[in-house]
Amino acid sequence: MTKLRLSLPKMVTELPGPKSKALLALRSENVPVGVSYGIPTFIERGEGAMFQDIDGNVFMDFAGGIGVMNIGYSHPEVVEVVKSQAEKFFHTSINVVQYEQYVRLAAKINAISPGDFPKKTMFVNSGAEAVENAVKIARKYTKRSELVTFTGAFHGRTALTMALTSKVKPYKFGFGPFPTGIHRAEFPYAYRRPNGISEENAMAYFIEKLHNFFLEEVNPEEVAAIIIEPVQGEGGFIPVPMAYVKELRRVCDEYGMLLICDEVQSGYCRTGKMFASDYWAEHGVYADIMTSAKSIAGGLPLSAVTARAEIIDAAQAGGIGGTYCGNPISTTAALKVIEIMERDNFADKASKISEVVMARLNKMKNAYEMIGDVRGLGAMIAMEFVTDRETKEPAKDETKAVIQECNKKGLVVLDAGIRGNNLRFLMPLCITDEQLTVALDIIENAVAKVNGIMLESTDESASA
Repeated sequence: MTKLRLSLPKMVTELPGPKSKALLALRSENVPVGVSYGIPTFIERGEGAMFQDIDGNVFMDFAGGIGVMNIGYSHPEVVEVVKSQAEKFFHTSINVVQYEQYVRLAAKINAISPGDFPKKTMFVNSGAEAVENAVKIARKYTKRSELVTFTGAFHGRTALTMALTSKVKPYKFGFGPFPTGIHRAEFPYAYRRPNGISEENAMAYFIEKLHNFFLEEVNPEEVAAIIIEPVQGEGGFIPVPMAYVKELRRVCDEYGMLLICDEVQSGYCRTGKMFASDYWAEHGVYADIMTSAKSIAGGLPLSAVTARAEIIDAAQAGGIGGTYCGNPISTTAALKVIEIMERDNFADKASKISEVVMARLNKMKNAYEMIGDVRGLGAMIAMEFVTDRETKEPAKDETKAVIQECNKKGLVVLDAGIRGNNLRFLMPLCITDEQLTVALDIIENAVAKVNGIMLESTDESASA
C-alpha cells in the first residue's frame, strides 16, 4: 500500500487553492453552469478512501463519486486488468463483434443477484439508461403502458427518468413536458409521517395509502411496473420497510404488475449485502427486474438490467442495447471488482462500518438538537437535520454549513433529500478504522459548531 491510501486529511491551502482557482476560472468560461460541482477543487490522484488535489491538499472522500467508489480509488488489481485489456482492444460493439467479458459478467450477475430462478442480464452505460431499458422491457412483456413511482424517488436525468424522479429542483425544473403514463405514490417515509400517526401505526397508514392510490390514481390492471429504490438515494437514504415491500409484491402478483428494484446506488455491497434486495430475499420477496450501476466497475461507465429470463426475452433482437453498452474495458473491470468484493468480504466491511457509524451518530443525536433522525442500511447512512425536533422544520442552510465545515477540514460529504437537509455517507468500503474515526470526529465537530450557532440564533429570536 502507498502512503496516500493510508493517509489522513491534510489541508495545505485554503479552498480553493491557487491552481484550483485558475481551473475554476477556465471552467466558468467553458463548462455549462448546469454541470454543478460540490467542492471547489480538482483531483490529481486517488487511492482507497483518499485523494490529493492539484494544490497538494489531501481529502477523505465520503461522497465516493456519488456511490461509485465502494471498492475505493485505484484498486491495484482493477488498474492492472484495465491496463491489460486496453492493450488488446477498446471497443467492437457487442451488437457487431462479441467479446467474452460481456457474457462472463452477465453470467456472474445472474448468479449473485437475488432469486433462484432463470435470469438474464444486459448492459448499458448509466443508471438512467438501465432504468429506461427496464421500463421498455416491462412494457413489452406486460403489454401495458402505465408506471408507478414514488415521492422522493430519483431514477435519472433523461426525459423518462426525470419524469420518474420526484425532486423538481434542480432535476426537473423547466425541462418539461415529461412523458405520460407515470403515477406517483407516497413513499413510506416514517420519520415524516403525518402528525397523529404513531410509529407503530405508520406502516398500516402507508399501506392503506397505497391501496387508495390504486383506487384513486391508476387502475393496477393498466400498470406495467412499480419501480422503487430499496433505499432511496437522493430522497435521503430511506430504506423501504419490509412490511411495505411484502405488500408491493403481493399487489404486483395480484394484478400482474412487475416489480422493478432500482439498485443503482444501493448495489455492490454498500448495504451489507451484495444487493439491498438480498434483504428482501430473506423474506421470500424478489423483484422481477433489477437495475444496477455506479460501483459495478470501480468508476468506469457501466450499468446492468437483470431480469427473469422470460421477462427480458420479451424484447425482440435489436430492441435493446447500444453502441457503447457493456464495453470491453468496463466489463473487464467489473469482473475484477466483483471478484475482489466477494473474496475480501466487502459486504462484511459495510456491516462493520455501519456498526461504528450508527453508534456514533446516535450518540451525537442525543447531544445535538439539530439531528432529527439517523437512518440507513449497512454503510448507506444519513443524518437528517432539523431546526426544531417537534415541527421537523428542515435545516437546509445548516446542512450546507456542516458540509462547508467538513470540506475545510478535508472531508468531502454530500447532502440529500427532497428538502436538502440530509447529510449522506458513501465512504469507500476499504476505509481504515483510523480514517473512519477521524472522519466522524470532523463531522461531529462540524455539527457541534453549526448546532451551537443555530441554538444561539433561536435564543436571540426568542428574546427579541
